[in-house]
Amino acid sequence: MLTQFIHAHILTPNGWMDDSSLLVDDGKIVSITPCNLGIIGADIIDVKGLHLVPGGIELHVHGGGGRDFMEGTREAFEVAVKAHMKHGTTAIFPTLSSSTYPMIEAAAETCTAMMEDPNSPVMGLHLEGPYFSLKMAGAQIPEYIIEPKPEEYIPLFEKYPCIRRVDAAPEVNGVPQLGEYLRSKGIVAAIAHTGAGYKEVQRAHDSGYNHATHFYNAMPGFHKYHEYKHEGTVESVYLIDDFTVEVIADGIHVPPIILQLVHKLKGVERCCLITDALACTASDSKDNFDPRVIIEDGVCKLADRSALAGSIATMDRLIRTCVHIAEIPLEDAIRMASETPAKVMGIYDRKGSLELGKDADMMIMDKALNLRGVWSMGNLVEGTYTL
Repeated sequence: MLTQFIHAHILTPNGWMDDSSLLVDDGKIVSITPCNLGIIGADIIDVKGLHLVPGGIELHVHGGGGRDFMEGTREAFEVAVKAHMKHGTTAIFPTLSSSTYPMIEAAAETCTAMMEDPNSPVMGLHLEGPYFSLKMAGAQIPEYIIEPKPEEYIPLFEKYPCIRRVDAAPEVNGVPQLGEYLRSKGIVAAIAHTGAGYKEVQRAHDSGYNHATHFYNAMPGFHKYHEYKHEGTVESVYLIDDFTVEVIADGIHVPPIILQLVHKLKGVERCCLITDALACTASDSKDNFDPRVIIEDGVCKLADRSALAGSIATMDRLIRTCVHIAEIPLEDAIRMASETPAKVMGIYDRKGSLELGKDADMMIMDKALNLRGVWSMGNLVEGTYTL
């Protein structure tokens, strides 16, 4: 099926193309041109000068639409994925908080089955834990936090190649050895829920960890211990140049000024936008998957208000927050939501930018950055077209 988008303001890897057209055939981008003449036999969509940009790639998301990926069922996955697709996410790595091995296996079975569909937006499973520091557990379930043991994790990862990313705390026993194994399997290794200083972060980096989970959250910055000052995990990640980071860009987990700082110091090429969204995101339900969590001030918190617990943000909100509140250029915000995540997760050969031969994963956004349409593999996401 041919679909032609005409009179569009298109973001390509080489910059913006004004008043241009993009042609999709069988889910792939086959032409991007300044010519707006209609193609015979194509379904024509007049973008009317609005932004046509790559769809968002969600690296870190726990659920949506009232369902959590920890449930492990096909129904829960489908409901949560659809909820985020309606807000501009066109590729997604479902995330499990620290879980038991049986819970991970159930989710991995579902993830594997969904990935068998070549048109599925599900790209792989992300394990946020369970190899964390109890002191930095935050909203993680403490009872599920453990140390990594090769006799337990090697069979798991060998059986489920759908697991594409694992987060761990550098100071935990066995984490460097885990990193070496993950690197050998091509699995993205990230540091998270940690109190590590520079030496521990550098050791983790040397063993294969190259990404920092929800940067600034559940990790210390510059601090004093008695009379002496110490660097935190934050400064350590800044200092190691090729560490990539992800930020919860809801304007609350990371204040706008800090979003500006991360953008300035790490740059577009090493910074990803994430929602870290919980099940209550994009849902009319007032019930939470996790009874320990409350929704207050536009964010999820532990009920005792001791920590933030995840967001209720969606991909379109991340972009608007970066541009309208943190004053980050639109082109950079889009790239941090699409191109950089695709490169971090090794799917840039088919996702993350509008280029010939790539999957037709796209958003139309108006001048106020409201969504006016979402397409995944060239297919319109139901309920999103408002041109």
